[in-house]
Amino acid sequence: MDTDLSESLSALREAFEKRKLPRTFQKGDEDLVGLLGSRLRLPRRYREFLLAANPRDCEVRSPAESVRLLAAEDLLGEQEGYGLESGEPIGEPRKNGWKKSWVVIAHSTMLGDPYFLDVSLADAEGDCPVFSAMSGTEQWQPRLCASNFVTFLRILALALDVGRGFNLDSGDYEDEEVYRETLAPRLKQLDPAAHKAGHWT
Repeated sequence: MDTDLSESLSALREAFEKRKLPRTFQKGDEDLVGLLGSRLRLPRRYREFLLAANPRDCEVRSPAESVRLLAAEDLLGEQEGYGLESGEPIGEPRKNGWKKSWVVIAHSTMLGDPYFLDVSLADAEGDCPVFSAMSGTEQWQPRLCASNFVTFLRILALALDVGRGFNLDSGDYEDEEVYRETLAPRLKQLDPAAHKAGHWT
């Protein structure tokens, strides 16, 4: 695991500890992660994340969003209806715009929207950007959530940190607005492209 990934993972773990929220990270099974890597063309950093900290129970809650990371054991099943059809990769983009290079790695537990890697945009560091798109629409319209997976982990840690002190079960619109306003400048510093895309703010 490289330094950037290690530091991002540590930041996320520390944010969970500070909030005293339940989470379970376990070492991933090497054979399973190897299989997933070849079947789904997973980039190196995401594979290393699954090997070091397979998120068996990991939900990042804030007043504006709740993101549940998928465990390695659930990844293939969660691709059904997206990039897989009856266990086989789709050949072309679906009529609704879903591309075979998009790999679902998390879901919003508030809205059901998927968070996904675009593995066709893998970089020299073995990483790729993370997007989300609104479910229940005729066409998937991806919006950038993080410039790469390492930064996605940092953004989740930031969401936990900024969310301290808010009542997550109140459903108060004003709380959500204050949260987003507090998050925005720190997100802009962390990932200007994700801030500009507007998913989090």
